[in-house]
Amino acid sequence: MTEPQLEVGALLDCLTEQAERLLNHYGATEPILVGIHTGGVWVARELQRRLQTPSPVGTLEVAFHRDDHATSGLKAAVQTSEVPASVDNRVVLLIDDVIHTGRTSRAALNALFDYGRPARVLLATLVDRSGRELPIQPDIAATTLELPAGHRLRLLGPEPLRLIREQGAA
Repeated sequence: MTEPQLEVGALLDCLTEQAERLLNHYGATEPILVGIHTGGVWVARELQRRLQTPSPVGTLEVAFHRDDHATSGLKAAVQTSEVPASVDNRVVLLIDDVIHTGRTSRAALNALFDYGRPARVLLATLVDRSGRELPIQPDIAATTLELPAGHRLRLLGPEPLRLIREQGAA
């Protein structure tokens, strides 16, 4: 894409700075980073590298926790979830690439609580876009973007990470 605000490297720089401030604010010296498959996992791994957090990145597949199977169906290729450290009483930074309706984030929260009870869950995203259907807002977002109906953003990767705008999909 040609929009400068969607250059992934710059978005990751911004997200890293915001994550450092937010985690410091909450005194989270050893947060657990958990990415939502698939783009959120790529972003989480890059954030882990930049933040130099000691815990391995966790991954969440939210397909079985979604509430919209009747309208969108179940994904053909379902990934596995893996949260390699206990989330009990820990700060979890839950990461997605693009937050749109809020349904993926809601499903991720349900999936995360299958692994225990975090002290706090913070939600981070590269792009916070218009079209929310649930009252879920990210704690940090590298950018906010209004997109017309029928457009979507997709993160491609993992090497290199790049955002593309697609028309014809909600």
